[in-house]
Amino acid sequence: MSTESVVSRAVATKVASPSSISLVAAAMLACIVAGAASAHHSDVALRLEEVLTFDGVVTEFTLRNPHSYFVVETTEVNGETQAWEVQMGSALNMSRRGWSAETLSLGDVVTVGIHPARDGRTYGLFDSLERNGLPVSYDRLPPPSNAARATSIEGVWLVDRERLPADYPGGLAELMDRDMTMTEKGRLAAEAFSQDSLENPELSCITKPTPGGLIYTDSYPLQIEFRNEEQIVMIRSQYFDQERTVYMDGREHPPADQRMHEGHSIGWWEDDVLVVDTSNFADDRSPYQNGVPSGAQKHVVERYRLQASSTHMTLQFVLEDPEYMVGSVTHTRDLRYSPHIEMVPFDCDIAATRRYLPDAPQ
Repeated sequence: MSTESVVSRAVATKVASPSSISLVAAAMLACIVAGAASAHHSDVALRLEEVLTFDGVVTEFTLRNPHSYFVVETTEVNGETQAWEVQMGSALNMSRRGWSAETLSLGDVVTVGIHPARDGRTYGLFDSLERNGLPVSYDRLPPPSNAARATSIEGVWLVDRERLPADYPGGLAELMDRDMTMTEKGRLAAEAFSQDSLENPELSCITKPTPGGLIYTDSYPLQIEFRNEEQIVMIRSQYFDQERTVYMDGREHPPADQRMHEGHSIGWWEDDVLVVDTSNFADDRSPYQNGVPSGAQKHVVERYRLQASSTHMTLQFVLEDPEYMVGSVTHTRDLRYSPHIEMVPFDCDIAATRRYLPDAPQ
């Protein structure tokens, strides 16, 4: 079975709890969690500087996109039990770390480390796990040892982490916070934004328009497909099943009042470089995951070029939106040709994306 073929699993039951529980809080660096669970929208509600460790019994293990969960029941000294919800990454992302529906079973005795919720509820972000006294790895699986070679930029691509700059901040929100200079309007909008409100598009399983999917190649593959007879190029991101159509027939963008969520993309070749120009974006409350909106003036230019090695592609984008940002944001990264990765549907689960909310139904 492919590591991508993760079957979603949602089970909940009551089992016997251990007779003792230990709770230990330890100060840790916040960067430990950066790659652990793709939990961007709820990080603000977590104590990332702390790790809380406890023993208990697994009573639920749920693999979903964009977040997976397991629940551990603990027993206090006075005999009272507590159910701790542990948030992890998406089922697809976890499959690339070697996890599957068989990794945990109901009744497993575990020792769990989490970054706990600030509001005191029994909830946290995954940090570490031991099962039956043995650590369970959460490291990313390495790419195949024999690098595949592409004949063009068509195919499936994933970021080469070894080629990311040493100062890469770690994700979409972090990159934009570092490289974007906000206008006053953008700053005020970001300050007024709440990740816990339904203004957050992710809570409604809505994609983040380009360049969101390009940055998410940190964890999710990007697919390029040529449809020469139709004179279009399809660009897909596995994250939230994003799909874009690039028109290669020489047309112009439509009138400015025709606006679309993913924008309108036209493309052309400059020697061996595919250039994609996208405008006509609909308003988006938080396309960069940091509360800065985008508007009618947003404009993105992307460039894709196969490297001489044929194992990698260079991707660059330039983002402008003078209503909310000053100047532009430019980012370049190398993607590894990854034909072994299946473009399995993301199938965003509304309940899973909202489960971190304090009042979310269980």
